[in-house]
Parts: sequence; C-alpha cells; structure tokens
Amino acid sequence: MVYNFFYKLVALIIRLVCRINGGLEVIGKDNIPLEGGVIVAANHISYLDPLLIGAVVPRNATFMARKGLFEIPVLGWMIKDAAFPVDRERTRPSTIKEAVRRLKKGELIAMFPEGRRSETGELMEARRGIGMLACLSKAPVVPALITGSDRALPVDAGWLKRAKITVVFGKPVYFTSAADEKGYRNHELHEKISNEVMTAIREMKKNYGD
Repeated sequence: MVYNFFYKLVALIIRLVCRINGGLEVIGKDNIPLEGGVIVAANHISYLDPLLIGAVVPRNATFMARKGLFEIPVLGWMIKDAAFPVDRERTRPSTIKEAVRRLKKGELIAMFPEGRRSETGELMEARRGIGMLACLSKAPVVPALITGSDRALPVDAGWLKRAKITVVFGKPVYFTSAADEKGYRNHELHEKISNEVMTAIREMKKNYGD
C-alpha cells in the first residue's frame, strides 16, 4: 500500500515536471494490457528513460536495473521495490529465472533491448535477453519509442533542458508459439525474437521519430 502510493506520487511528479519542461505526449497507452505479465521494450537514449516509462505506463512497472545501482546509498533503497539487479556484462541464469517468475506472476517488466544507452540517439542492435524472456515466459511484448529525452537530459548534463518528450506504445506482439518453432537453435530463436522487437521500434520511429 505504501509502495503503491509512493510509486504513483513519484510518477505524477515526473509527468508534471516533463510537461512544464517542454511538454510530454503519450501515444498508444491503451495498447498496454492492464492485467497479466507483459514486457514493455523501449529504445534507450537518455538516463531519463526508465523514469519516463515508469511514469507513463498505466500500471506499476518493474525494471531490470544494473546491479551497481543497488550499492549506491539511498538510491539502492529507493529502487529495491521497483527493480531487481542484473549483471550487464554477463546475464546470469538466476536473473532470467527471476524475470520469468515475475512475468508469470503477472508483473509488467520494462526493459531496454539494446542493453545500454545510445549516445547518438540512433537505434542499436538488440541483445538476446528480451528474446529469451519472451520465449520462456510467453508474455506479450509492447514495443515503445521514446523521443526527445536525449535533448531533455543530454549526456553529461547536470540538469534538465527544455524539450518536448514523446513516448509511443505500439500494439503488443505475441510470441506464444515461438518455443515450438522448428529449425532454430535456442540462441538463434532468441535473436530472431529480439530482432523482431527492434524492427517494430524502428517502424514506429519512421512514423513518430523527430
């Protein structure tokens, strides 16, 4: 109860700050299922992106966060209920199992398929992690496109700069039969799914990119 109140309060503050700071437009929020496990997969162009996704989705989001963040005083305490640690250098089986467990329990997990922030703003290749999660959990994947956050909080910026931010959510993509596909080894199948997710984000960028 306390966590839900705190989450909604922080989300409200983030939305208000973004609207005052240049504008915040959210498109396609109705595409996110309100119940059941779901993966929201977004491009990553600013350190602001996790806060944005958490603030605009219509339900509480859980994040796969870099393990080092949990070791930072205060910040580690603040994110412990909204995230679980992941080693970006080497994803451990226990991390995947935890993510799948949470998805099957009905949580919404927000993640960035590229695995790290793009310093140029251009989309990068996806890592296999999201394909693995989608395949093992059979949870739908909602592709998301973020634009403007790299101008609002550029690399090495000390504070927000005035910029309009847009977050677009696409139609959910279902990979429920992916595990039954023949002719693919596991890692090949995971790569195929990951690439399909990034292709969906690229298509969205053609229509909504700035």
